[in-house]
Amino acid sequence: MEIIKGGVTAAKGFEAASAAAGIKYQNRTDMAMIYSKKPCKTAGAFTTNLVKAAPVKWDRAVVESGVKSQAVIINSGIANACTGEEGMGYCRDTAAKAAEVLGVRAEGVLIGSTGVIGVQMPIEKVKTGIEKLAANKNKSLENGNLAAKAIMTTDTKEKEAAVIIEVGGKTVTIGGMAKGSGMIHPNMCTMLSYITTDAVITKKALVKALKADVKDTYNMISVDGDTSTNDTVLVLANGKAGNPKIRTGSEDYRKFAEALHYVNETLAKMMAGDGEGATALFEVKVIHAKSKKQAKVLAKSVVCSNLTKAAIAGHDANWGRILCAMGYSGAEFEQEKVDLFFESAAGRIQIIRNGVGVAFSEEKATGILSQPAVTAIADLKEGKAQATAWGCDLTHGYIDINADYRS
Repeated sequence: MEIIKGGVTAAKGFEAASAAAGIKYQNRTDMAMIYSKKPCKTAGAFTTNLVKAAPVKWDRAVVESGVKSQAVIINSGIANACTGEEGMGYCRDTAAKAAEVLGVRAEGVLIGSTGVIGVQMPIEKVKTGIEKLAANKNKSLENGNLAAKAIMTTDTKEKEAAVIIEVGGKTVTIGGMAKGSGMIHPNMCTMLSYITTDAVITKKALVKALKADVKDTYNMISVDGDTSTNDTVLVLANGKAGNPKIRTGSEDYRKFAEALHYVNETLAKMMAGDGEGATALFEVKVIHAKSKKQAKVLAKSVVCSNLTKAAIAGHDANWGRILCAMGYSGAEFEQEKVDLFFESAAGRIQIIRNGVGVAFSEEKATGILSQPAVTAIADLKEGKAQATAWGCDLTHGYIDINADYRS
């Protein structure tokens, strides 16, 4: 696997565009399009929140129908959630307009929205935006990057990743873009993630690879404990690479799944590190656990602890908060065996040995915790399983952003 520059336009046959439609934001782009010259097989994963936005319901129906897709239309600013039957009507109108200007099947158009909940969509602005998108689309990496910027809400930076692998002597590319900064919690978050690939792959293999990987990537990040109404991950495969067809259980499938995992994990970590008001990516690794489930539960509990996140923001090695979060996680473990370390680009320090605090340099610990990426490692010394969760520190900036989000 080779990491390359780019996002949704890195794979062959994909184009992208951005446009300023004035849906909520002024003086910036707020709509994006992904277009494939060839119809794509699709796979998707969606929010577990019982309150689902209209685009989530729409996309899930498209993916489950088996209809091939050639276009994704995304807007930022308004979520089209809790909008009643009108919300589904906006989806139908968006798909119809995209079909009209692109010459594709309306029933295969995928839709994404992110922003304020409960506000009706200015559909005429959306339709005008689609016309602009169709006129501006091309295959350049720049256009892919501009599309990634257009779907941002409170994000401070665009999020892209791309890799190439070799399958049967052919180069297969996987690229993606995502947005997410707040209302982020395990079992997905306020996140939109779009992955494109030129791989020739069965629908079964595509669905299996995505669903298996979501559990270890997007479902292992948290910023604030809120699970959104609009969470969507979509993968589109157009087959333009011309490789031998990838099927489940094969070595080619393993390679594809590994590459997809890299893209998903990279985008997930970017979202966690760009949490609203955050100054640091906070990573929690639980190692030598009895089971994967035990390790996941413990890692999630620590990364979701507001007290721990506040300590990371203050560069305070308050290890009691970590052990406490492990204790109320619901997972059984032997406290007397736990070793705990902090690690970053500034070094590594042990702060607990066999469940008891050890003497350490507060100055060194502060230096380690002052880096833009900080890792806490909990060694259970009980088995061979491990898991990693990602989050961020909790600062006053989070309140500043969310106290007046609607205005």
